[in-house]
Amino acid sequence: MHDGEHDQVARLLGRAPSAPFRVVVRHGDGQPVVIENEPFLADGRPMPTRYWLVDPALRDVVSRLEAEGGVRAAARVVDAEDLARAHADYAAQRDAVIPPAHSGPRPSGGVGGTRRGVKCLHAHLAWWLAGADDPVGAWTAQELGVDRADYAVIRDDG
Repeated sequence: MHDGEHDQVARLLGRAPSAPFRVVVRHGDGQPVVIENEPFLADGRPMPTRYWLVDPALRDVVSRLEAEGGVRAAARVVDAEDLARAHADYAAQRDAVIPPAHSGPRPSGGVGGTRRGVKCLHAHLAWWLAGADDPVGAWTAQELGVDRADYAVIRDDG
């Protein structure tokens, strides 16, 4: 990541990012949409949310969906086993980048830091946009008319 990218994400968030990150999803014009946070904040505390939606327009429409009862609606319609598998996959991917010798507090839970159920449609959509098989992210995208093909997923730092 370069300084310009850090500044760009800070402008999108309206504050400095709390953890080291890399942009993993962009609009066609290069604007960041989703960042992937390191598992620890800059001060060493665990970071509960690995994938973060930084696009303001998407954040706003997801917030409206949540305000209209979207979290409860998603929890009603998404298969519980598929959701449990998504949480386990999210945790496993995050834990895989934590050094084996790490002895301090560790992030826990799955998507959005929760172990089960639906907590944050923003986190689910962010992870789904990054390419995950997240049923809540897919449901959120369908509700909002979001097509993953409209975004560029960045597979590495290069």
